[in-house]
Amino acid sequence: MRLDIKKVLCPVDFSESSDHALQYARAFSEAYGSRLVMLHVIEVPHMPSYSTFGIPEIYYPVEDIQKQCEESLDELVKKYSSEKYEISGEVMVGTAFVEIVQKAKKEDFDLIVLGTHGRSGLKHIIIGSVAEKVVRKAPCPVLSVKHPEHEFVMPESEPVD
Repeated sequence: MRLDIKKVLCPVDFSESSDHALQYARAFSEAYGSRLVMLHVIEVPHMPSYSTFGIPEIYYPVEDIQKQCEESLDELVKKYSSEKYEISGEVMVGTAFVEIVQKAKKEDFDLIVLGTHGRSGLKHIIIGSVAEKVVRKAPCPVLSVKHPEHEFVMPESEPVD
């Protein structure tokens, strides 16, 4: 069986973990001559309960954040451009795992490569919450890449009576 990987989606959040995953995505794109798309999703906190009580919602300058993220992605595109594959970056606003899965499905990606731990720095039982949801819901294979400096913390087991 020959794998035909034409399009690779690599979600990035500008963390060390996503940069490490990007190295794997680049390797796949180079090996298969596939298109590599880096995707950054800006998640804007929304607390509708506060606005219900007359307290104004917090203003987040999404346009400013989006511009900064686009500039950062442009730098990555320039840094990692190659004659062996096509590379581009895109910024979206929404819920990270939803946008990743929908983009993969809508644009018929063959592979998603993402880091297991993002910017949140939270320790999760299995893998990062975004990565875990993408693995469960993606329409294509997902390679989750663990950063070598992230150690696995064994969850504490419940005492058995």
